[in-house]
Amino acid sequence: MQTLAKRRCWGYNAAVPKRAEATQLIAAAAELRDAVNRLSFAPPVEYVYNPLDYAWAAHEQFLTRYGGGTKRAVFLGMNPGPFGMAQVGVPFGEVAAVRDWLRIDAKIGKPPSEHLKRPVLGLDCPRSEVSGRRFWGLFADKFARPEAFFAGHFVVNYCPLAFLEDTGRNRTPDKLPAVEVKPLEEICNVHLAKVVEILQPEWLVAVGGFAEKKARELLGQSVVKIGRVLHPSPASPAANRGWAEQAEKQLREQGIWR
Repeated sequence: MQTLAKRRCWGYNAAVPKRAEATQLIAAAAELRDAVNRLSFAPPVEYVYNPLDYAWAAHEQFLTRYGGGTKRAVFLGMNPGPFGMAQVGVPFGEVAAVRDWLRIDAKIGKPPSEHLKRPVLGLDCPRSEVSGRRFWGLFADKFARPEAFFAGHFVVNYCPLAFLEDTGRNRTPDKLPAVEVKPLEEICNVHLAKVVEILQPEWLVAVGGFAEKKARELLGQSVVKIGRVLHPSPASPAANRGWAEQAEKQLREQGIWR
C-alpha cells in the first residue's frame, strides 16, 4: 500500500474530482466523433474503425470517471491500435488494464465494416496490446489506484480513428496522403485545443515523435509546456529495453514528475 508521503510526492489529491470538466470532455469527444465520421479515405485504407462510435459507452465511462478536475499533465497518444483503443474505447487500451485497473465495463459494439482478421471483441479480446500494457502498467505501479493517477493526469489520443489496409495491416495517420491528412488534422487540432482549454494542464506530454510534432505545431506558442516520453511500442528497440524505467526517468528529468 502506498504511504501518504508517496501519494503527496505523486500529486495525489483525495478530493472528489469536479464533474464540469468531464461533462465538457464528453461533449468535445462527441463533436470529434461526429466530425471524423464525415471524412472519407481511399485505398490502401480499406477499413476505418471509430471507437468513439461503437465503443462510445466505454469512452464516455472513461471520461465520466476520470475526466473531472483540472490536470497537471495530459498524455497525448497518436491514434487507436487495432488491439488497444480500437477494442475498448480507451487510449492505450490494453484489455486487462482497462477492465481490471480502470474498471471500465460498458458494453462495446462493432464497427459497421469489420476486417475478418481484426474483429472487435471488446473486453473479450484475448490479445494483449503491448504498448497499453506497458503504459498503464507504469501508472498502476506508481499510483496503485487509478483515482490517484487521474487526480493530476489525463490521457487522450490525437486522432480517434484506426486505419486498416486490405491485409489487416495497421496504417498510422502519418502514412496517409496529404489530401486526407489536412481535413483530419483540422478536426483533431480543434479537439486537442478544447481538451487543453478544459483541463488547463501545465504539461502536455507527447508519447512518441508523432504526438510531439502535432503538439508543437498546435501549442508551441502557448503557455502549455510540451514534454515527451518514449513510445512504448514493441516496434521500438529502445522501448524493449525497459520502457517504464526510461519513461519515468524522462518524466523526472523534464520536471513533469517530482
